[in-house]
Amino acid sequence: MNPDALDATFAALADPTRRAILARLRSGEATVTELAAPFAMSQPAISKHLKVLERAGLVSRGRDAQRRPCRLEPAALKAATDWLADYREFWEVRYQGLDSLLHDIQSLGGDER
Repeated sequence: MNPDALDATFAALADPTRRAILARLRSGEATVTELAAPFAMSQPAISKHLKVLERAGLVSRGRDAQRRPCRLEPAALKAATDWLADYREFWEVRYQGLDSLLHDIQSLGGDER
């Protein structure tokens, strides 16, 4: 993944309002008005959050007659998840090595307690 795109994705995900918007969009398209409903903020404020999500490639806006529904774009999330998976594998190997070392230490010590 492009480092700038990855930075934009993680920056967008850093805000709890934007994460809540993404969670809402998992269930389907929504207008700005619908997305703003659960928040104590104006539609322009929600629109600013949507622009950050759009720049990160996490959300797109379509045209449906008078409506401009927003929809989740999962490809950017997959790219971030794939990047994180590399680190997860790294730490799993490290923890497995630590588990093995602890098991060896316990085996050497016996049950002399």
